Amino acid sequence: MLPTVTSRPSRPRPRRPGGNRIVRVLLALAVVAALAGIAVVVVPRLLAPGPRPLFQLPVACGETWQLGTYPGHDDYDVDLFPTEGEAWGRPVLASAEGRVTEAGINGSLGGRTPENPDGPRGRGGGYWVKIDHGGRWETQYLHLLEPPLVEVGQRVAQGEQLGKVGSTGNSGAPHLHYEQRRGWEKVETHFDGTPSGITHDDREYTVRRTSNNCPTGAP
Repeated sequence: MLPTVTSRPSRPRPRRPGGNRIVRVLLALAVVAALAGIAVVVVPRLLAPGPRPLFQLPVACGETWQLGTYPGHDDYDVDLFPTEGEAWGRPVLASAEGRVTEAGINGSLGGRTPENPDGPRGRGGGYWVKIDHGGRWETQYLHLLEPPLVEVGQRVAQGEQLGKVGSTGNSGAPHLHYEQRRGWEKVETHFDGTPSGITHDDREYTVRRTSNNCPTGAP
């Protein structure tokens, strides 16, 4: 006859009082923080755009530049070339006051310089700057010659220099590629309150405009 084996009942492990509650509170705080972060980014983009700033040509006061586009350039994109003198190194100015949100390299630089203008092309916009002007309005400045003269987060005034005209990125010749954006969309560029006329890229189109991006008090 086999002996009878008895087992002692196991004692339940004591639970830490409030442990699960602390975990739940921490998870709730993490969710709230994540939702707040998303709201900071998304909500401003859902608001209706504000009035268009009085954008000026992003070049020196009194200079006349040719604005153009061509098939495949993309709607509303504008290329700017000076009508007199060398394009390399010309100052690129802020079209209106705002805050810098991008200042660095878009794509890759390539190897086109004043000393080697036929060097290899890069990709994208090369050295570039993007400015938030408030009211969901932005401007972009691409193919700069050198690293931008401004930094992300910096406030800039209208007419403040952002960089120099170059041919970095996917560029065939020294020029300034420029865009105005309202929310997520590119729009027709306006300068000194007047539309540029450059809209669709279904054909080559050029116009000439003289800059009124002048210091306060200048004619």
